[in-house]
Amino acid sequence: MPDQLPLHEAPLVVAARTEAAEGVVCLTLRHPDGEPLPAWTPGAHIDLLLDGGLIRQYSLCGRPEDRGAWQIAVLREPQSRGGSVQVHDRLSEGATVRVRGPRNAFRLRPAARHLFIAGGVGITPVLPMVEAAEAAGADWRLLYGGRTRASMAFRDRLAPYGARVLLRPQDEYGLLDLADFLGTPEEGTLVHACGPEPLLQAVEAQCAAWPPGTLGVERFAAAPSAEPRPAEAFELVLARAGLTLTVPPDRSVLQVVTEAGVPVEFSCQEGTCGTCETDVLDGTPDHRDSLLSEDERVSGDTMLICVSRSRGPRLVLDL
Repeated sequence: MPDQLPLHEAPLVVAARTEAAEGVVCLTLRHPDGEPLPAWTPGAHIDLLLDGGLIRQYSLCGRPEDRGAWQIAVLREPQSRGGSVQVHDRLSEGATVRVRGPRNAFRLRPAARHLFIAGGVGITPVLPMVEAAEAAGADWRLLYGGRTRASMAFRDRLAPYGARVLLRPQDEYGLLDLADFLGTPEEGTLVHACGPEPLLQAVEAQCAAWPPGTLGVERFAAAPSAEPRPAEAFELVLARAGLTLTVPPDRSVLQVVTEAGVPVEFSCQEGTCGTCETDVLDGTPDHRDSLLSEDERVSGDTMLICVSRSRGPRLVLDL
């Protein structure tokens, strides 16, 4: 399950705001009373609770040892559902925003060698991972692509690493050469990738022959389903609440649980953030998320109740 150190909807202040790159704003968030913020690990994200009930996840891109501040970098996306536009237009220096988290579903696992791949604003969770790998003395390289050099954030923080960082703006180099960067599978090597969906699909295809568990990805949105699967009604037992409910074909487990008055944390409702991950006590989940690893899916010990369902007529959850 994702690492969680809850900061339950606490108001934080935008202490600083800078332009990290063309179209990318970097916000530094602090506690209004100067209190230390919860610890986090590279790859972690927080939720911003924005106006209109919007909840958006943004990766922490500062330095974990700085307990006094959190940093996020947000790309302005006019065609999105409104979260990035709010951040850019309303969260000026001195503004207050409610925050929840941090949690981490994109952990940096120990390895002798790391290959990092970032596309655009996907550099935000990868940057602290790179710095942690360097501090641990691991062998690592980073392939970082973007539309243009000016649109690529944090080039200054990456500059000291020299040739281990390959900056590849698309207008100068074309598409990222994943085959050349990844090479052939090597023992003790892990691959970490974050970026737009086409890039992640290309990385997954390139890593298909690598040992299971080699690749870890962080998605901006849910991965497209290979084929639509029918949804059938099933019996849902909430063990701790002592309730037996029915999940109809047109309702999610999360909807049924919350409508029954059982409190459960959730955020993206797309199966990408891990906030609603719940232990399964009996039954077989029908995993429809974009987060769990293949090993986690096979074990069936947990599920993301915002999108996943049951493969059988009955499912028992630890709720």
